[in-house]
Amino acid sequence: MKLWGGRFEQAPTEIFERFSGSLSFDRRLLEADIRGSQAWARALERAGILTAIERERIVTSLEEILAEAAERDVFAGADDEDVHTFVIRKLGERAGDLAAKIHTGRSRNEQVSTDVRLWLRARIDETLALLADLMEALVGHGRRYGGAVIPGYTHLRRAQPVLWPHYLLAYFEMFARDAERLLEARRRTNLLPLGSGALAGS
Repeated sequence: MKLWGGRFEQAPTEIFERFSGSLSFDRRLLEADIRGSQAWARALERAGILTAIERERIVTSLEEILAEAAERDVFAGADDEDVHTFVIRKLGERAGDLAAKIHTGRSRNEQVSTDVRLWLRARIDETLALLADLMEALVGHGRRYGGAVIPGYTHLRRAQPVLWPHYLLAYFEMFARDAERLLEARRRTNLLPLGSGALAGS
């Protein structure tokens, strides 16, 4: 499925299609794209553009695509330009012409921005959870060996004895600062671009 090229007299070369396509790497946005479209379908229902039945069919069809992706490689053999055209094509196979309604009032620009933000927010949350586990492990290890003494170094030379837990806590503080940076990145990411349109609003 291609979004452009209707005026071309000849099809683009395979090299150009490989160069311009992004499905090979933006496929990771599949869940974010589906969740964003499901939320948009609910918004369209509230706006009176979709009926409850239409919204339910779209949301359910999108959920089926996601469930299928969890079971097998749904991208195998797909020649779609990107993950967004892939999802719309698969939605059309399930919901027919109703799939086109999901574009109402939403540009591709804001859709992509929303997808990337949803994906990044999820990855930040995963990283924060792993970081919290690591910090907890450092504290636990420090408590386990609370009386252990090790040499502290400066300029590659032994300087003074320090407690092993204190050494671990130095890394705990470093990771705590990393967590602060991730939380700030999450705050900046967690903004909704929907409604911005292709340029200056919808």
